[in-house]
Amino acid sequence: MEDKRIIELFWERSEAAIEESERKYGKYLRYIAFRVLEDECDCEEIENDTYLRAWNSIPPERPASLKGYLATICRNLAINRYNLKMAGKRCEHEIALDELGECVSDGEGEMCDAMALRMALDSFLRSLDRRSRIIFLQRYFYTCPVAEIAERHGLKESAVTMLLFRTRQKLREHLHKEGIEL
Repeated sequence: MEDKRIIELFWERSEAAIEESERKYGKYLRYIAFRVLEDECDCEEIENDTYLRAWNSIPPERPASLKGYLATICRNLAINRYNLKMAGKRCEHEIALDELGECVSDGEGEMCDAMALRMALDSFLRSLDRRSRIIFLQRYFYTCPVAEIAERHGLKESAVTMLLFRTRQKLREHLHKEGIEL
């Protein structure tokens, strides 16, 4: 079923919206949650919580991309769950977000204007070549370890680390050009 129709089902308050979302994106959402939590039971709960959150937010929201909308909800829920479970311990997603934090926060850790940052990040990602964009998202959205990314792309870890470093520098420059002060 097409995403537009699933969104219409949400607007109609039809439970079929949940069933169709699960059929189409369930495996993808569990993958996202597993990248953060590495626990099947928690992943199932996060998946279900994602559908509940979508149910409660559509309407009034009408996402342009249902897949992206559900993925964002899922990832945020998984990170929140992980933070509750692992308070005080450092993990791969925290390391990745710290790397990225150098580009998107000011000196006091405060986040820039969310909408402006989102638009600038979208245009930045569109400007990257396909491989750089995929590696960037694998690291900073899916929080894959550098070693795993290197293996997937047939690269050395040092090459991935350097590519990510250079991409973060480009992001920092792009944000500056867009008027987002750090």
